[in-house]
Amino acid sequence: MGAANVIPGVSGGTVAFITGIYERLIGAIKSLNPAALKLLAGRRFSEFAGKTDLLFLVVLGAGVGIGILTLAKVLRFLFDRHAVLVWAFFFGLILASVIFVGAKVRRWGAATALMFVAGAGVAVGVALMKPVSENASTPYLILCGVVAMASMIIPGISGSFVLLLMGNYRLIMIESVAKLTDFDFSALRVLVPVGVGAAIGLVALSHFLAWIFKRFHDLAVSLLTGFVAGSLLIIWPWKTEVRETLEAAGKAKEKVTGYQWHWPDPSGETLAAVAVMAAGFALVWAMEKVSGATSEPSV
Repeated sequence: MGAANVIPGVSGGTVAFITGIYERLIGAIKSLNPAALKLLAGRRFSEFAGKTDLLFLVVLGAGVGIGILTLAKVLRFLFDRHAVLVWAFFFGLILASVIFVGAKVRRWGAATALMFVAGAGVAVGVALMKPVSENASTPYLILCGVVAMASMIIPGISGSFVLLLMGNYRLIMIESVAKLTDFDFSALRVLVPVGVGAAIGLVALSHFLAWIFKRFHDLAVSLLTGFVAGSLLIIWPWKTEVRETLEAAGKAKEKVTGYQWHWPDPSGETLAAVAVMAAGFALVWAMEKVSGATSEPSV
């Protein structure tokens, strides 16, 4: 999930969904309510841990944090040199997840099909939006945290891509994370407001999603499946970034304003990309087989 959330276009929520932990994750986050925090403040740690599924959250959170911190530089290296292959791998992952996530709908009908189309439409609409300029003001960084965290929870809607649309992906996920890994704590001026916003978005959306899953399970899953399917447009490996150079404070800065998609050319790289795509698909299939025997607790 940490690796997925670093990459624009890939959703950590999708990873949680296809590995069978999504509803448990939403329920665990929802349990971090004032009553649970009161137990923590009263040093009733064992009761707090039992009420909040704490071990699950700590282990998962540690993995996500390690993934983000260790992969920021690795992914920059891979995208600079092997972008098509990286995108192809994730395209295979997401394509397979559409099939397996869709299978979680207990009964398909007109309503669930409509929700699937709506979800796909929203994801495609997000993909076609143009990014705005970078903004390092504290209120805007908090807003970035709220929106990005909400997006990271929803399968198919990439928190990193939302940050890209909001103009602050490079500032937050590349420059600031890279500084922090080099023990340059000036990055906290950016990361702390983003973290505050992320906490707000996490708590607010988890309560809403828990309510939706409890009352409208099939409609919710079909909508999320549509989100995942629509995100394939962003992850399509054969595309060219449309960049615009801006002059700011006497310095020239480039920003991505969109993509131009195209069909692959017959070449060795294309064959390699197809093979990597198949490997991504097979990985999800294997993960589904492993996790399929484990049923999720209800929210």
